[in-house]
Amino acid sequence: MNTAITPHTHKAAEPATAVLILWGLLFGVLNAIAPLALWWLQPATALALTIALIAAIYIGFAVADGRPHVIAVETGVASAFFLLAAIAVTGSAWLLVAAFVGHGLKDLWQERHHFVATTRWWPPFCATVDFLAAAIIAIEIVAGVTFH
Repeated sequence: MNTAITPHTHKAAEPATAVLILWGLLFGVLNAIAPLALWWLQPATALALTIALIAAIYIGFAVADGRPHVIAVETGVASAFFLLAAIAVTGSAWLLVAAFVGHGLKDLWQERHHFVATTRWWPPFCATVDFLAAAIIAIEIVAGVTFH
């Protein structure tokens, strides 16, 4: 009998999807209110830092995965989100919404395809964070909150 543990064989030890979503909602709110914690920065800058950090986490997962092409792709993807976040600092706040939504879509893709083998429970959690942060920021933009 093969008892080797792979990234997908120890599901019982992983949190349930509902728990992941609840934690994702909490962290989504925390991401959206990051400008309050980083009060000395412009809100767009604080939010750009959070999306860049979120995107860079996949580089760590890719390194843990160990396959060079996965590391290269995830570094490229994180770099694209970093660039989008940097442009959003002085551009439209809607670019921040687009970055969070785009990363949420990337999380959903990762959950379906498991391109990075070591993410396990991360994609549903992170997608929840991303989509909630995007929704809160979009509501703030519509309500007239200034980001620059």
